Order: sequence, then structure tokens, then C-alpha cells
Amino acid sequence: MTATDRSPVATSSAPGGFVKSVVELDRVVIRLAGDSGDGMQLTGNRFTSETASFGNDLSTLPNFPAEIRAPTGTLPGVSSFQLHFADHDIMTPGDAPDVLVAMNPAALKANLVDLPGGGLLIVDADQFTPRNLAKVGYATNPLEDGSLESWQTVSVPLTSMTLDALADSGLGKKESERSKNMFTLGLLSWMYHRPTEGTIRFLERTFRRKPEIAAANIAAFRAGYNYGETTEAFAVSYEIKPAPMAPGRYRNISGNQALSLGLVAAGQRSGLPIFLGAYPITPASDILHELSKHKAFGVRTFQAEDEIAGVAAAIGASFGGALGITTTSGPGISLKSEAIGLAVMTELPLVVIDVQRGGPSTGLPTKTEQSDLLQAMFGRNGEAPLPVIAPRSPGDCFDAAIEACRIALTYRTPVILLSDGYLANGAEPWPVPAIDALPDLTRAVRFATEPNGEDGEFLPYLRDPETLARPWAIPGTAGMQHRIGGLEKADKTGNISYDAANHDFMVRTRQAKIDGIAASLPPTEVDDPEGPDGEKARVAVIGWGSTYGPIGAACRRIRASGRSVAQIHLRHLNPMPADLGDILRRYDRVVCPEMNLGQLAMLLRAKYLVDVESHTQVRGLPFRASELAAVLQETIDRAAARGNGELQ
Repeated sequence: MTATDRSPVATSSAPGGFVKSVVELDRVVIRLAGDSGDGMQLTGNRFTSETASFGNDLSTLPNFPAEIRAPTGTLPGVSSFQLHFADHDIMTPGDAPDVLVAMNPAALKANLVDLPGGGLLIVDADQFTPRNLAKVGYATNPLEDGSLESWQTVSVPLTSMTLDALADSGLGKKESERSKNMFTLGLLSWMYHRPTEGTIRFLERTFRRKPEIAAANIAAFRAGYNYGETTEAFAVSYEIKPAPMAPGRYRNISGNQALSLGLVAAGQRSGLPIFLGAYPITPASDILHELSKHKAFGVRTFQAEDEIAGVAAAIGASFGGALGITTTSGPGISLKSEAIGLAVMTELPLVVIDVQRGGPSTGLPTKTEQSDLLQAMFGRNGEAPLPVIAPRSPGDCFDAAIEACRIALTYRTPVILLSDGYLANGAEPWPVPAIDALPDLTRAVRFATEPNGEDGEFLPYLRDPETLARPWAIPGTAGMQHRIGGLEKADKTGNISYDAANHDFMVRTRQAKIDGIAASLPPTEVDDPEGPDGEKARVAVIGWGSTYGPIGAACRRIRASGRSVAQIHLRHLNPMPADLGDILRRYDRVVCPEMNLGQLAMLLRAKYLVDVESHTQVRGLPFRASELAAVLQETIDRAAARGNGELQ
């Protein structure tokens, strides 16, 4: 997909006397790439914030190395940030950039393959030295050997111009060079008519204790903006109008931020304190960082010495009457598995957030994947069922967090929420909800205060007839003494039991409790509009988690070509919605794209006996909408051919 180039909407005269045009676009994809010390993530985040404040719809894809500090100028150290923004609703950060900013040869070599021919390439000419070229295997300088003729290449001495702008700042050369990302941000802000006031306020606030650093960054930012206005290297700037959005208050939000705020909201709507026990792990650590800021809302955060201690502390907090939360990624789930089984056995509310990354073992800490679904479903010893849900976008992480808390509290069970690195670090505009519009969770919180047995005793496993949840008794409540632990419990009394019939009954009861959650789920939403001739789709595409955006964008392409396709996206993966089997059987073909080797597809085949066609990738990156559209088009053509009797 490329940006639509419309006719110039305005012209302006630069100080040099030449005329500059302003061209209106409907959308653009920009990728900033440089060394991990070049500040590409900060630059991208600031550009995103100003774009959000301007009113464009947007989607981002940060991509950074796993190494804390890879050797400068090498391929392993390349960090990038991709931003797609538009004057209309968009669903992905874009398949490929329209504009690539490469801060050094390594960034160019790592990212040029993704820039379509004719795309705009901006490079920092100062960094294309013989030494830097040799580090990444360039035998000749690509800025001089003609190898970049397929692109609109603009070679800008970003480093030296930054140094010139800060010549009177009093900073040394190395400190001044660190501001070149702000020079770049200023240039892009001019090029795409982004607001500047927010960035200046951000720099003043961030470096308020180092005013000389704040002044240098602001000077570099303004110098980059002024360079765009005055140079003949850029004769055109671009305008992308704000996107139409429903009235309301919006903010730019990442998935990890949304998850954190959703947990805070769940605490407020349930009246319970929130306790997070967590061990830092990429890409989940930002949830710990964010929640630590919200002590005023009854949130306590505990950075444990390891993953096991984090989940055990959260279980203890739930036993004590708080809403226990633990956050991690795939390797941490492996370590927490026995303790999660303990929460299943004790039947306490617990929310386990798994921000998935590539695996196995240490795997790809900064890359995204959906490879933990089967681990979430079955990765515990014995029969230990629990609910599994997955958000579909950064903003949806807020609602998914509240839903996970609702289920955990209502059914007294641990719940696994499967986010991933793409959602965690990606961002989008998010309508801030009214507090009163959020679900009321107080009805799910009922602490046992009186005996419930016929002879005046407390029976900790006497269940609610509707939810099968056992009573929640806070330690210290008079008369509510009961046994807790990982050994099998006797029905009703909670006494330790090795009786074969009781064990069979308790295993089946715990499973029935999870299965019963399906009755509380809303009907499955199916996006299946009629085609231009009134025909219904023969092919449905089903997904979960962060594949929602690429699948949705692919479906839009298919429908724009005059074909029909249905989209189904699951939030609840265990239990699955009660109506899902009937829905899947309506279609001749069902395609399931996943960033794994077909885990949901396998579950759907086993449960519903539907021949689900699996389409997979495990590259550590999201699907491209164009790739999925091609897969769907091929499937639609095969379904049509079979329907017409062309295939036997």
C-alpha cells in the first residue's frame, strides 16, 4: 500500500526565493532507523504524540535490539520505529515505509529492503565514513556508487548541522551529537506539518534539572525545522488532515499502558486493592513501571527476586483479600506454572498477564509472537483448566484487563491474559472512557463472613450454584478458618483428601466451572457484510490477539476488489464462545492466520471438527496485510471454483 499523492493544495516561498509546494496525502508510513543510541524510539514516540494531538488516526511498530548496547554502527544494534498515520481509520502500522530515515549505514542496510522503489530515503551523510561502511560490509559508499538510484535519496549532513546549531551551547561534541535525533524530528515536523509546542514542552519537562541539555535539544529541534523551511533539498511538504473520530477525549496509548490502566480501573470498580508481584522481563516490564505510579489508587507493586516469588506473592495477596496480578513473558510462564496450578487448586482470583515474545527459552526478547497459546491452555501438571483471553489492539488491552479481572473475581479462578510484544509497544489513539460506563465489579466481590454449613461450620468448598465459585474468606475473619494448599481438597470441607472418587469429582468440577464461563460471554461478532451483488461470503478468516489489525486490513482489501469475506476475531480462547461451532460451519472455508505454527487452528479442528486452514509465520514481526490478502484471495478463488464444480 502506498500513500495517495494528491494535487498540491498550497505553495509558499522559502527565504531563498524558491517556491515550495504543500501536497495533501491521505496516509503515510514513516520508518526511523539508526543505532540503538541514536534515540529512534524517543524520536518516534514524540512524532507519534504530536500526530495524535493533531488528530490523525495512527498505528506504530517499534522494533529494537535485544542487546542492551550492541557495538555502535553494527547490524545487531539497529533500532527502528515505524509510524503509519492517516486521515481515515487504519488498522496496522503499514506493510512497508513510504519514507525511510537512515541514521547510519547499518540502518540503511537493515531496512532498505523494505522501502519500495520510488520511496523517499533520507540519510545522515556524515555517518557514511569508511569505518562505518566497513562495519556492515559495504565495499563502496552507496551514496556515491549509484546503488540508490531506485529511490528518492536525500543526503543530509544531520550530524554536522546539529553540531553547528549547538556551537554556542557550551556542550562538548559528543553531548551535542546526541541531539541529532531532535534535529531529525524538527525536519520531519516541518515536512508533515506536525505541531511543535508539545515537543518543546516535553523537552523542558524532561530535562528540567539539566536546563543546558533542554536548551540544546530545543535548539536542535528548531534548527531541523528551519532547515526544512529554507533548504532546496526538500521542495515539497505534506499535509495529512485529521481523521474523523467520534466525539470524546482521546489520548495516545500503548498496550502496556492500557493494560496497566485497565487493572487500576478494575481495582476501582471492584473496591479491591491491586497487588502486582512481578519480576522484570521484556516486553512486560513497562506494566510494572506504569503501575508503580498509581499508589494513590490502592495499587501496590512488588519487584520480586524471581518469577516464582512474583506469582507466589500475588497468590498470597489474593488469599488476603486483594486482587492479585502477576506479569511476565513466555519464559516466566514456564517458571510460574506450578504456582499457577496452586491457584487453580486453591481456587483464588489471580490475573496472569503474559506479554508474548519469540521463543523458546530466552528466544527473541524484543520480537513479537503468539506462541504461548498452548502453554496457557495446557502448560501445567494435572488437569488444571483456567480461562484464557487475548486483547486485539493496544487500546483493547484496557478492556481485556477489566474482563480478565471480572472473570477471576466472579469465578474465583486464575485467568491468563495473552498480550504480545506488538501490542505492548505499539500505540494508537484511545478514547478515554467515562468511569461510570465501566463494568461494575463489586457484585463479583463477596467475602464470606458467616458460616454456611448446616451445623454452623464454614465449608470453604461449598459452591455457588450458578458460577461454581467457592467462598472467598479473608484470613482473620472469625469462624472462617479453613485449609489452603496444593494437596487435593475434599468436596465442601476442604480437608485433604486422597479418595479416588473425590479426586475425580473435584477435577470434573473445576473443569465445569471454567466451561460454565461461556454462558456469561456475549454472542460472537461476525464481520460479514454483503458483497456488491448481495452475495454472502463463502470464506471466513478467524484470528486472535494482535492479528486483528492485519486481518482486518486484508479483509478491507478483498472487499474493495468486489469479493466477499467474513472476519471472526476471538477474545475468549478458553472457554470459547458457545455459538462459535455453529458460526464456523456456515462457511465453505475457514482460514486461521497466526504468529505460531497453527496453535488455534489445531484447537478449532479438535473441538469443532472443522477443516480450518492454517496460515502461519514466526518471523518476530506482524503479518503484512498484503500477504494475508493474497492468501485470502487464493482461498476465495478455490472455494468459488469448487462451488462451480470446477474442482472435484
